[in-house]
Amino acid sequence: MSQPPESASTPGSGLVCDFCGQRSASVRRVALDRGYDRLGPASRELYACPVCSEAKEKARKGLPPR
Repeated sequence: MSQPPESASTPGSGLVCDFCGQRSASVRRVALDRGYDRLGPASRELYACPVCSEAKEKARKGLPPR
């Protein structure tokens, strides 16, 4: 699993979600799944907090939001 860039964090304050801009203790990036590939050079690496990651996953799978 890829690690977020150091610039995404400030010591002791968590990582920044690229989607909502909030700080979080953890962020996630889904890059590969069946029919989904974000490893190519045209894809910018974006990291999501747990809340945004769940929402993105549901949207990608066509599920209704929470």
